[in-house]
Amino acid sequence: MQTRPTSAYVHIPFCTQICYYCDFSKVFIKNQPVDSYLEHLIEEYRSYDIQKLRTLYIGGGTPTALSAAQLEWLLDRLVEQLDLDCLEELTIEANPGDLDSDKIAVLKNSAVNRVSLGVQTFNDRMLKQIGRSHLEKDIYENIDRLKEAGFDNISIDLIYALPKQTMEDVRENVAKAIALDIPHMSLYSLILENHTVFMNRMRRGRLPLPKEDLEAEMFEYIIAELEKAGFEHYEISNFSKPGFESRHNLMYWDNAEYFGLGAGASGYVDGIRYKNHGPIRHYLQAVEAGKARVTEEVLTLKEKMEEEMFLGLRKKSGVSKKRFQEKFGQPFDQQYGAVVAELTEQGLLVPDKDIVRMTKKGLFLGDTVAEKFILE
Repeated sequence: MQTRPTSAYVHIPFCTQICYYCDFSKVFIKNQPVDSYLEHLIEEYRSYDIQKLRTLYIGGGTPTALSAAQLEWLLDRLVEQLDLDCLEELTIEANPGDLDSDKIAVLKNSAVNRVSLGVQTFNDRMLKQIGRSHLEKDIYENIDRLKEAGFDNISIDLIYALPKQTMEDVRENVAKAIALDIPHMSLYSLILENHTVFMNRMRRGRLPLPKEDLEAEMFEYIIAELEKAGFEHYEISNFSKPGFESRHNLMYWDNAEYFGLGAGASGYVDGIRYKNHGPIRHYLQAVEAGKARVTEEVLTLKEKMEEEMFLGLRKKSGVSKKRFQEKFGQPFDQQYGAVVAELTEQGLLVPDKDIVRMTKKGLFLGDTVAEKFILE
């Protein structure tokens, strides 16, 4: 008996400005068929007959690139069939540059109870360098307004290891982030993706990035400072005050199934990982034809086990061998005993007979460690 997912991700692919490091499915909002997109998105959502969700996450792009009226229309439609007693967390991503008082009023009157702000850095010069449209003052203004509107579950995204960034810049950013007095932060090092402005600059030798040992020093400093300030480093890139972990993101790392809705969105339902059509006009046509998905992949048992490790290792709590065996009916040590022994010896995993989890050194090398669990 396949149980239905209790989480959904909704993708809003519009942005008021395209950042230099971003390769997500997104377009500049001007002259786009936004209303038509939202109608098609809700049509796809309804096709799944979703009535009970524990977490709902609206991401992008930039959901707050929508007008207040569009945002209100979308939020009303997403929850009209839902049993709100079951909905623990409804997160919306927002950009400090376009979250005005009208949009905050819409959020206040909706079921949204968590807001994630794309801050990236507090340094105005760097914000401009990475193609962001907001300024440092917008960050403070937004967070004050959100708190006034009654939001206590606020998260920010920060990026470190930016071009020309120094240790001093990182110290200043971390101090300003802690001073915001919010319960959650996600910190990412800059990753160069294909087809982005930054990747093109790097190929031309025009992107001075911090060296790896400086990046490692930044990572260690950030962890130490946030832990001192009462944050728990509960996942490679995520820090929270007790009880404020992102429940939606924990669902991904627990390798649970979820609905993915909207252009370019990915989902995982009935053992099938799928991806929707990305270009907006293709997506609209696909929804009209009753087939939003462009690819579907049925996972084998081996792939499911690999994903369990790859995702679960990102969490501080790691992967329980007992839970693994219950879930897959396979003895853990038979599958991965040798890999675990090798990585423990290298100081990348914590020696523990019941739980597989990374050391601080392992966390910095995150994906490299996780990749060892993809067996040939």
